[in-house]
Amino acid sequence: MTQLPMFGQPPDTPASKPAGDQVVTLRVLVTVKAAPNPSDKYGETVCVAGLSVDPARPGWVRLYPINFRELGGDASFKKYDVVLVDAVPARQDARRESWRPLMPTLHVENHLAKWQHRRPWLDPAINPQVTMCRLHRGATMNSQSLALITPKRITGLRITRHPGWTASQQAKIDAYMGQLTLFGNEDRTPLRAPRFTGTYHYECEEPGCRGHKQGFLDWEFVAFQILRLGDLNDATAQQELEQRFLNELCAPDREVAFYVGNVAAHPGTFSVLGVYYPPLRSGPR
Repeated sequence: MTQLPMFGQPPDTPASKPAGDQVVTLRVLVTVKAAPNPSDKYGETVCVAGLSVDPARPGWVRLYPINFRELGGDASFKKYDVVLVDAVPARQDARRESWRPLMPTLHVENHLAKWQHRRPWLDPAINPQVTMCRLHRGATMNSQSLALITPKRITGLRITRHPGWTASQQAKIDAYMGQLTLFGNEDRTPLRAPRFTGTYHYECEEPGCRGHKQGFLDWEFVAFQILRLGDLNDATAQQELEQRFLNELCAPDREVAFYVGNVAAHPGTFSVLGVYYPPLRSGPR
């Protein structure tokens, strides 16, 4: 993916967060909206990530927590929006890219609707030297926890039935719903577990890579199930998911890369947060 960079590649080692809790204004190209998870305080929370488009603060940015169902129209945003938001360093998350957004300050500056407008920012963010194997080897709390990496070969997308919320997750939902009832918000529906989970199987560009199996956490994967699968039986629904997220997004006529991110408590555990799939510039690979 050869492209003249806007600011060059993001640094391999993220810059340290400020020592204090002063507010910083971030300008971010949103590239990831993960599927919502239960929260006892917020009901449900979403992790958002993207690329800083501020030349004074290059690199990847993680914004958490965000409750999308509580956002008003002015604060609502989608993937590939450029947003401006005030944030403070996330002190309960040691990962250097992590910030706690002050959501009332967020507003959307622009939306990059076409791949030709996204590529000048994101193609340079793909560093051929940063493979999934390398991220695993160097994983610490201070190392890179977000990246855009190219798979050498995608061997499959495994679709399985979601087991349902754990007892701990359900307790968080119940506690939050109890608070809403107490304050007269009975019309709010609890967060439902998705019908299916997905796991990408692939090999990265590292010589001798033995393969990776990573959960797929993109909100679009869950939204597709809700909006498109309806009353389809499991076998047909699984085929539809594979058709969309493997055969279409990862087709031979796409220059595929994966947005990946790790887990705060387990830095060596990475997931696929989304798929970057601009069309090939000329002809098949």
